[in-house]
Amino acid sequence: MTDPLAFGRTLVVAPHPDDEVLGTGGTIARLAQAGEDVFVAVVTSGRPPKFSSAQIAAVRGEAERAHALLGVRATYWLDFPAAGLSDTPHSELNSALQELFAKLRPTTVILPFPGDIHVDHQLTFSSALVAARPHQAEYPVTILAYETLSETNWNAPYLTPGFHPNVFVDISETLSLKLEAMDSFGTQLKAFPHERSPEALRALALLRGSTMHMAAAEAFVLVRHVVQCAKTEAAGGI
Repeated sequence: MTDPLAFGRTLVVAPHPDDEVLGTGGTIARLAQAGEDVFVAVVTSGRPPKFSSAQIAAVRGEAERAHALLGVRATYWLDFPAAGLSDTPHSELNSALQELFAKLRPTTVILPFPGDIHVDHQLTFSSALVAARPHQAEYPVTILAYETLSETNWNAPYLTPGFHPNVFVDISETLSLKLEAMDSFGTQLKAFPHERSPEALRALALLRGSTMHMAAAEAFVLVRHVVQCAKTEAAGGI
């Protein structure tokens, strides 16, 4: 897992636009620079009357600029209602993600952490696991969960899953790109000491990096990693 090429074809699933940059922006950039195909699926979008057409278009434009900076190959908008997944039939989200997984055939899938305080994050994780079930002919062999500032750390201690990372990706050389991509989200950025500020993002990257003696890192929880045997066509092969 130390070699970015080990990730292979990668799909990052974001409940909302900007989650993918907050949690995996540096990793996306590093993978893209290594020549890997990285895709982003944004599960929800704002809808009127809570969000105006201008607001919706602005956020989508911000995401497109951020993804271009990071080197995302393609972005898929599933257009489920933001903050409304709990009112959406679970089977619909399952099916949408299953279709996307079948289309992209990712080797690695990176998901929001299931212990996040936002229900959209929890339901996105659950549906993605349904889409990634290993009884299919092809399925992601690696599943990671990322942390999202202001969501992952506000869960209830001991009552919901705690984020205890066991995979660290060195983003020393791509942290600046991550911060630049997040700067594209003018509608989402906040002033320090808010967690969704450039200062807080940098601080988290330095903290995660220093725990592994790196200048900067992004941290993940490994959900699944399957080591498969090489197939053989020889007669009597196992």
